Amino acid sequence: MLKRFLLLIVFFGLSACSTNNHIKTPKNPTTASFPASADEVSISAMSLIGTPYTWGGNTPDSGFDCSGLIVYVYKGAGVKLPRTTQAMSSLTKPTVNKKSLKTGDLIFFATSGGRKVSHAGIYVGNGRFVHAPSSGGVVRLNNLNESYWSKTFLLGKRIIQN
Repeated sequence: MLKRFLLLIVFFGLSACSTNNHIKTPKNPTTASFPASADEVSISAMSLIGTPYTWGGNTPDSGFDCSGLIVYVYKGAGVKLPRTTQAMSSLTKPTVNKKSLKTGDLIFFATSGGRKVSHAGIYVGNGRFVHAPSSGGVVRLNNLNESYWSKTFLLGKRIIQN
């Protein structure tokens, strides 16, 4: 909980210092949406670390499964994604390899063996990703270079182009 609070303070503190002269003031600010940023996605994902895993879960209150976490984070950034990892991995978005990943990219794994997508997370930079890994667990941060994740990694998808 403290981590979430601190991340939100940093996020809002940084956003208060930035200038957005290029953004026009919307006529109805309560319904306006601005282009998503990869940093926004990353900060949002990290703020959910510690949220319980729940199969089929898609909110902080109900808990998350891996695709529910991704859909929730991207929805908050104004991007609508399909609900399943298989459908996400099939989006007509640029595919990126492990060495070319950038903050905010989706990453997909074959955790059930073979080459079929069965798990996903959000890459947050420096070889790390946020995901909701399994029953009884919580949303957490892992390193993509850990043996298990490195062996099961399939591909990345660049959803946000900035």
